[in-house]
Amino acid sequence: MGSVITKNPSEINAMREAGRLAAVVLRSGIGLVEPGMTTLELDAKVGSLIKAHGAVSAFCGYRGFPGQCCISVNEAVVHGIGNTRRLQFGDLVKLDIGVRYKGFVGDVAMSIAVGGCLPAGQKLMDVTTQALYDGISFARAGNRVSDISRAVQKRVEAAGFSIVREFVGHGVGRSVHEEPQVPNYVDLRNDVRLRAGMTIAIEPMVNAGGAAVEVLDDRWTVVTKDRQLSAHFEHTVLVTDGEAEILTKDGLPPLY
Repeated sequence: MGSVITKNPSEINAMREAGRLAAVVLRSGIGLVEPGMTTLELDAKVGSLIKAHGAVSAFCGYRGFPGQCCISVNEAVVHGIGNTRRLQFGDLVKLDIGVRYKGFVGDVAMSIAVGGCLPAGQKLMDVTTQALYDGISFARAGNRVSDISRAVQKRVEAAGFSIVREFVGHGVGRSVHEEPQVPNYVDLRNDVRLRAGMTIAIEPMVNAGGAAVEVLDDRWTVVTKDRQLSAHFEHTVLVTDGEAEILTKDGLPPLY
């Protein structure tokens, strides 16, 4: 495990800029989602949005990832690559945006139902959103990562859903992934104490069925093993001595 990085005031301001920009791109990208479009078309449009704001995709090229953003549909959990698949009414789309701006990364994600969905899908998204904010409420100096994890896990499992364990939240800053890891379940092996100035991405990945996942032949797209639905929501937050500051907000009414 590497060292945990805390940011100084100027770095925190840069993280605020990157986070706000990521949120702006996410809002615009979600507004583009419509039945009939391919996920490759959506990826290209998100890439154009990022470029128009003077930033670059933090994901494209990262460890060889080929897309401008991650677009994961229905049973796909995370790391989906845009392709010729056409979105259909009722599809559950997870849009994960990472931007690099002035040397720092903003990382944000949400799930959306294309044109609406069945109550079961809506419940999955609602619980995942609630779990995210439960976790954020414990992201304060003096607490431990496990306090965040416990809050997320409690909400998810109380609703009868499962938590993906192979992929977790993480520190974020000059790099897409920094220490500490932030699991969505309690894991005491690397239970870091939170300090003011840490910036972390909290991102519940929640399955309607079992927790097991697998990676498709493209070597990126993670899907539920039972092919049931999955939801994903994420914010980058700043740990303070009090309430956490959500960095991936754009000043408009929250998307979620």
